[in-house]
Amino acid sequence: HSPTSRSPTMLRQSSSLARIGARRFSSLGMQAPTTVTTLDNGLRVASETLPGETATLGVWVDTGSRFETDQNNGVAHFLEHLIFKGTKQRSQYELEMEVENLGAHLNAYTSREQTVYYAKSFSSDVPKATEILADLLSGSKLAPDAVERERDVILREMEEVEGQLEEVVFDRLHEVAFRGTPLARTILGPKDVIQSITADTIRSYVQQHYTADRMVVAAAGGLAHDEVVKLADKYFGKFPGKPATPPFQWEPSIFTGAEVRVHDDAMTGGAHLAIAFEGLAWNDPDVYALQMLGALLGSFEAKVARGAGVHSSSKLVHDLARDDLAQSIMPFCTCYTDTGLFGVYAVASEKNDLDDLTLIILEEMVRLCFTVSDADCERAATSLKANMALSLDGSSHVAEDIGRQLITYGRRIPLSEAFQRIDDVTPEDLMRVANRVVWDQEIAVASLGQVKYLPDYNKLRGRTYWNIY
Repeated sequence: HSPTSRSPTMLRQSSSLARIGARRFSSLGMQAPTTVTTLDNGLRVASETLPGETATLGVWVDTGSRFETDQNNGVAHFLEHLIFKGTKQRSQYELEMEVENLGAHLNAYTSREQTVYYAKSFSSDVPKATEILADLLSGSKLAPDAVERERDVILREMEEVEGQLEEVVFDRLHEVAFRGTPLARTILGPKDVIQSITADTIRSYVQQHYTADRMVVAAAGGLAHDEVVKLADKYFGKFPGKPATPPFQWEPSIFTGAEVRVHDDAMTGGAHLAIAFEGLAWNDPDVYALQMLGALLGSFEAKVARGAGVHSSSKLVHDLARDDLAQSIMPFCTCYTDTGLFGVYAVASEKNDLDDLTLIILEEMVRLCFTVSDADCERAATSLKANMALSLDGSSHVAEDIGRQLITYGRRIPLSEAFQRIDDVTPEDLMRVANRVVWDQEIAVASLGQVKYLPDYNKLRGRTYWNIY
């Protein structure tokens, strides 16, 4: 070799050393520890002390639409609505006035695997907020007249959701991806089931699923852990530890390669579509690598980018922006207890060239099976770590992270540990995980709008691999 040239081996070694050297500086400052205590009835209490005069305290329940049946699908979301309509101690008006006088925010949401109720208030008002949450969860009236009123509200909400095209596509995607298994059920439930749900249906659901062994009280903000434990013991210590009825028979959700097309020529603009492979469960050791692959694919919003997409470091974004094929794209990595979804959600541009759009999306996903550089790995790691750190901005986000992780992992993973795991991922790991999830694997496809010229399923399935000779 000439004095100025270097062998490929030397180049690989130097780039690897540069990558390792750069990552030594990615460590975090001290993060407040998350303290966990388990009460006698099995309820877990977890908190993180943060500076400030406000705090968020909530209850995370290990139940959602996947724990329902075909006969009561939608009951978890129905309960979330009904629970704020008055308790044995407070009318709806008294509840709303009490929360308003505290200057607090009381909220709830239901997902496929979790239901959450939380309050954000001044730290000094946390005892009152905790008492209110416990009253809602244990003393809700579930009055028949309130059930009838909320039934109408939920049916109107279902009509509104039909106009939120992204929600519609992801619901249809779950229906085909997990056909005939629990994750296929929507959170709102079908209209005929909503019309048949009664107060007794909701009461039996609560008795079976709202038990202390499946609940986590999570708090974050200006409060001490001992104080949270005392409050949880006082107000939630009497919750039953196990259901009186036979325990729920947990069923796995099985991924199926399938598609659904909601053909609507009246829809203007480009079609909406999602292409998904079976992803990974929350506790899979490759989950960080899969999230990094999603970061490598990149996201794009044509209106916001104003032509800048062609300068993106993501080849997928660059190619779609260059050829004006998409209004927006968004990779997703959705994890559940036993499975997941990994793919891309896209809104086609006005020209609606769905053949080229799907070709480029799948070609780029398959390319990750073979071509990931050190620079790609570094970029993906930085992007994922930044998103994780930014998602913990504020006591409500921290409490959400604590509650979700205790339900899914059984413990809180500190950012320093998560960052270390991300830094340990190599380009070879990313290609291995891409081969595991993408290469020649079944896909689920959901599309909505003018989808007449979307390639047929077998053609799309054939793009999940390359013929290599």
